[in-house]
Amino acid sequence: MDQTYQNARPTLPDPATAPELFEGLLTRRVAAFVIDLFVMGMMILAFSLVGLIAGFLTFGLAWLGLFLVVPATIILYYGATLGSPKRATLGMQAMDIVLTPTRGQPLDGWMAFIHAGVFWITTWISWPLSLLFALFTPRRQMIHDLITGTLMVRRSPMVRHWRAQSARTSQAY
Repeated sequence: MDQTYQNARPTLPDPATAPELFEGLLTRRVAAFVIDLFVMGMMILAFSLVGLIAGFLTFGLAWLGLFLVVPATIILYYGATLGSPKRATLGMQAMDIVLTPTRGQPLDGWMAFIHAGVFWITTWISWPLSLLFALFTPRRQMIHDLITGTLMVRRSPMVRHWRAQSARTSQAY
């Protein structure tokens, strides 16, 4: 393999050399998901109330769009949070975890949307299998992380890892 390509590609953190990045990660992910479900539930409730009131004002016409509230809220929430520069939902921010791309591409809004979509599909099909993947992969990746090429790590230690990696690359040139 071309040496230039290997150096240009970001190195993934390894649990053996950087265990602080993966410490308590699965528990943090579950807690973050519960927080996110609560936040999305509140958003769905608020949007539904607005739709309900709008339905009265439009003689029932706005009620036709109420079936879109749940999927629109999920898309809006994940696109706005995972697609932001913080690369974390509100629950993930509270639990100090961040979504990191593993394939060398930037994590943009589309990638965040695809990650969330694959997450909901794999969870809907078989959430126990997805959790089992996380228990047996060295970097605690779930099925949707492996499919989309992302990695979930603790944010505060990862910032130190990014700074160290950036310093090594700037010294190489």
